[in-house]
Amino acid sequence: MEQSVNADIIQEIHTNSRCRQWRNWVGFWLLGLCNNFAYVVMLSAAEDILQKQETHNGTVYNSSLTILEGEDVKAANSSRYDCNPVSTAAVLLADILPTLIIKLSAPLLVHQVPYGVRVLLCVVMAAGSFLIVSFSSSVWMSIVGVIFASASAGFGELSFLSLTVFYSRDVLGGWGSGTGGAGVAGALLYAGLTQVGLSPQHTLVIMLTVPCAMLISYFFLLVPPPSFPQWKRREMDEPVASDERQRLMDECHEEQEACGRAESRYVPLTLQDKFHIIKDLMPFICPLGLVYYAEYFINQGLMELLYFPNFFLSHAEQYRWYQTLYQVGVFVSRSSLCCVKIRKLWGLAGLQVVNALLLLLAVRYYFLPSAWLVFPIIFYEGLLGGAAYVNTFYFISKETEDRQREFAMAAASVGDSLGIALAGVTAFPVHRYFCSL
Repeated sequence: MEQSVNADIIQEIHTNSRCRQWRNWVGFWLLGLCNNFAYVVMLSAAEDILQKQETHNGTVYNSSLTILEGEDVKAANSSRYDCNPVSTAAVLLADILPTLIIKLSAPLLVHQVPYGVRVLLCVVMAAGSFLIVSFSSSVWMSIVGVIFASASAGFGELSFLSLTVFYSRDVLGGWGSGTGGAGVAGALLYAGLTQVGLSPQHTLVIMLTVPCAMLISYFFLLVPPPSFPQWKRREMDEPVASDERQRLMDECHEEQEACGRAESRYVPLTLQDKFHIIKDLMPFICPLGLVYYAEYFINQGLMELLYFPNFFLSHAEQYRWYQTLYQVGVFVSRSSLCCVKIRKLWGLAGLQVVNALLLLLAVRYYFLPSAWLVFPIIFYEGLLGGAAYVNTFYFISKETEDRQREFAMAAASVGDSLGIALAGVTAFPVHRYFCSL
């Protein structure tokens, strides 16, 4: 009888543990989706945001912000590439520079901000970005909204990657898949809703539901481990009480790996330790940065120039669907961690550079006759980028000591942002050169 009771208790503990793991995996999936959603939408809307700047000189718009008439149209379309006066790289820089600044500085200080406060800040900034861009009357106001989206995504990414150390490592798969899902959902929803005639302004207002979903996912879906610093900053040099440590180990039971990481987190890191960790992370940060440099050079430097006039989609529509296919590729590869793991990150970087060179030559010499040939290349580009991202953080989590892991996950997130920022800077002279032809 006693043996049967014990078996029932063990079964109940196992069931509860599995339930917690699934809730946490789904919670991180939704957090990844919500965190990157505004960022993706702003890039998908880059063409519309830039066209909106041409409100002066008698320009008239239709419901999707497409320019109908005015002197600026002639200036914009004087090139065979049907160029905007300003490259979409301008939106990219506004979308990434705040993220880069946050990721370069915040890892040294962000541990002083409780996780609950961090999430509330991300939600407010994301909601503000949608409102500002949707109701803006000038491009500078839209850029401010893009900056809000960037700050929300950057601060959220380093916070949620640090948060994974309090949970079992499989939540990284949920986070990676969710961030990839944000690309698909954001680009597809924006392209789809505007394609059926809904204005970009109304589309962005509808997307205010996403920050609300982030709140629900974090505060009601995740099951945080004991002693989790939700609203209070724990002093890094404060010892963990023995009874608290015992309760931590008892309640976690089958999640011993996550519990050990949560407990070891409270051993302080000196500034010298942090710089040493950053140095050790360079074999991860550098290839990740190169992958993202090449792919965002394509996305914001070349995509708008890969225009096929005789195709059934307009220029703006071609751009939107390029972005959508790219995001589908990202989603597929970021969701593949449970099936395949790739440790050779430099190989992914090399393949992405080849992609960028191929499309650069295609823009210059027009040897691709149709957008149908560009679509699979863009999808493949997304596969490489997503694989580099999710495998980078998986192997950092696996190969970094428990005491260093929370800081390392936040610090390494600068790699993709640095590559994207450099791509935005490079895209400007490329855009100017081709538009002068």
